[in-house]
Formats: sequence, C-alpha cells, structure tokens
Amino acid sequence: MGLQETMRALADPTRREILELVRDHPLPAGEIAAHFACSGAAVSRHLSVLREAGLCRAQREGTYIYYQADLSVVEELLHWAAGLTGREVAAPRGEEVEG
Repeated sequence: MGLQETMRALADPTRREILELVRDHPLPAGEIAAHFACSGAAVSRHLSVLREAGLCRAQREGTYIYYQADLSVVEELLHWAAGLTGREVAAPRGEEVEG
C-alpha cells in the first residue's frame, strides 16, 4: 500500500470517524454502520477502502465481521513526515530510531 492510497483513505471524514470508533476495540460492521446516516453499503465501501489502505483489519467471528484500526501505517507516515521537518520522533512500534 502506498502513501497516495493511505492519504486518500484518510482524506474522507467518515473514514476518519470509523477509525476513531474502532481504534481501541473491534466492532462489528453493523454497529459501525449504526453511527452513520449513510447506507450500510456506503459504510461497507468505506471499510473496504480502509482495509485496502492497511488502516484497519477485519476478522470474521461466526456471522459477524469485526473491524479494528491498525494505525501502524499512520505511525510510519507521521515518522516520515516528521523527518521532513528535521525533528526527531519516536520510531513506529517495533522499530529503532537510527541516528
């Protein structure tokens, strides 16, 4: 997944709100959809875009699919952007800062 795909996924306010909903714990698609005025199909498409961008993961449990944010891509993006400013930042989880 590339930077352009990640930025496109994060550009939409509905997708950002979905990420906030599933940041701390997984939620089933129906519960996510209940938070929005748009159709279930539209929420499903938003979830698909987030998954394709690597920003959330899905896990099937019985007849439900639970979604949880995977913000490691965002951490990498922030680390890269901070490097452009010349400031030191903490490395993404599991990585060491070189220097």
